[in-house]
Amino acid sequence: MFRSVLRTSTVRAAFAPRIATFSTSRIIANSISHKVSKGSHVYKYLEEGPKSVKYTAEHEWLASFADESGFVGITQYASEALGDVTFVELPEVGDRVEIGDTIGSVESVKSASEIYSPVAGEIVAVNTALESEPSLINTDPIGEGWIAHIKYDDASAVEASEELLSEEDYDASLEEH
Repeated sequence: MFRSVLRTSTVRAAFAPRIATFSTSRIIANSISHKVSKGSHVYKYLEEGPKSVKYTAEHEWLASFADESGFVGITQYASEALGDVTFVELPEVGDRVEIGDTIGSVESVKSASEIYSPVAGEIVAVNTALESEPSLINTDPIGEGWIAHIKYDDASAVEASEELLSEEDYDASLEEH
C-alpha cells in the first residue's frame, strides 16, 4: 500500500512504471500532490514505511508494519479495471475478520467489486476520506486510497502465507491475463 509514500521508491503499475517520492508533509504520486496531516492515523506509518508489501490474486495489496498490523487497499490494476469509483463501502472499526471475509466494496460507473480481507484480525481504522472522496481509489490506490487498517491475529502467519504474492509474482500473474 504505502509503496507510493516511501521516501524514494519505484512504483510499478500493470501498465506503466512511475516514480513516487515522500516527504513528511506531502505525498507526490501519479503527479498528484496530497497533504498529510501530522494528526492523521497514517502519519506515523508514513514515517516508518512498511516492512513488506504483498498482493492477492483478487488484486488487493497489504502493507505490513512492525506493530503487527497492515493497511489494505486495491491495486492500480483493479482501480483501472473498475474505472471511475463513485462509492466505497467501508468496514466498521472493531470488526473481527478472517482471511477471505468481505470487508467492503468499491462501486464504479462500470461495476462493483467486493474487497476481501487478506488477513485475520481486527479492523482498527478505516479511511473515512473515501466517503467524501471515493476517487482517491483512482488517483492514488496504493497510498491515500487505502481502505482499512487491520491489527493481525498472528503476524507470523501473514509473513508465511503462500496465498499472499510478492510484487514480482503479482506482476507475473497480470502478464498471464
